[in-house]
Amino acid sequence: MSVAISIDEVVKRYGDNTIIPGLTEHIKNGEFFTLLGPSGCGKTTLLRMIAGFNSIEGGEVKFNDKVINGIPAHKRNIGMVFQSYAIFPHMTVRENVEYGLKLRKMSKAEMKDKVDRILDVVQITEYQDRLPERLSGGQQQRVALARAIVIHPSVLLMDEPLSNLDAKLRVEMRSAIREVQKQVGITTVYVTHDQEEALSISDRIAVMKKGEIQQTGVPHTIYTRPYNVFVSTFIGHSNLFHGHLETADEGLAAVFPDGYRMPLTGLAPEAAPGQEVIISVRPEEFSIRPSGSGEGVSCRIHSRVFLGKYITYGLEFAENMILPNQPSIEYSQDLGHAERMLEVGETVTLKPNAVKVNIFAADGSHSLMAGVVQNE
Repeated sequence: MSVAISIDEVVKRYGDNTIIPGLTEHIKNGEFFTLLGPSGCGKTTLLRMIAGFNSIEGGEVKFNDKVINGIPAHKRNIGMVFQSYAIFPHMTVRENVEYGLKLRKMSKAEMKDKVDRILDVVQITEYQDRLPERLSGGQQQRVALARAIVIHPSVLLMDEPLSNLDAKLRVEMRSAIREVQKQVGITTVYVTHDQEEALSISDRIAVMKKGEIQQTGVPHTIYTRPYNVFVSTFIGHSNLFHGHLETADEGLAAVFPDGYRMPLTGLAPEAAPGQEVIISVRPEEFSIRPSGSGEGVSCRIHSRVFLGKYITYGLEFAENMILPNQPSIEYSQDLGHAERMLEVGETVTLKPNAVKVNIFAADGSHSLMAGVVQNE
């Protein structure tokens, strides 16, 4: 039976180095919960603390209402799927999947029934008599998944399980993992640094940075209403502009350094006239307006990358318009609706979609959009 996981003010230290300074999170029973963040942010460390592979220097981890801090890993009833498949090369697929059940001294009849069912669920029945060396990477990962689930663990923990697969296989396997998880209904904690992967399979995502959770929410919220600038730029791409707020006919307007005024709705009560802000615009949130119309911000096209359905343009703005040290400033054009492609060197006027842009405090620490919360 799966469980809810409560993480309360958890601390992880290595000597004098604090990796996780006091993290709190709640993972619901049966949900697919993803820890997402850059390398070194502490996501795998946290996963290993839940698993019992890493010690806990402060706080508590609970499965339902039971504190598990002092329970050894092999008694926590967890299933684990690693980046390396960690399946036994000298055993057939069936023997690999049976392994955990044999350790539990299950009867042969019951073991056969359980293995038959899980092989069918992960769609590897036809490979059950093969050795791992005769399987593709995706098939080996299915074996690892079957072996982790067949023991009916309370929690399934997955650490970058798809990073060794090629791009096409990753897409296929993330769909398979999501389907299997929902079919089995097991609480799953999934670690990845791949934003697209996290957005496509998760019930909720926790975005981590330096051992702290920046925002927890459903994928749509994390993408459309990020809590701070880090989340805005880590999940997908965001163009960051300097700006300030002014009184408009109805409410407030965000004013760009070149004078373009963008009336806004949906700002939080703390947003006030005269306030310096960061204006965040995703590449797909621009639309082309007639040059010189004053209906947007003016820029120059300095590069063009054809991506099939979309073209991504690299943009040049006056230095005072944008925040420094951004890897790129981009506009994404949907070719299904485009009247024409833009040319490198061309000067264009781009209008941000005022309904979809995000406004942040000048230090980037939090959103000024109404209703945006750090933990959802």
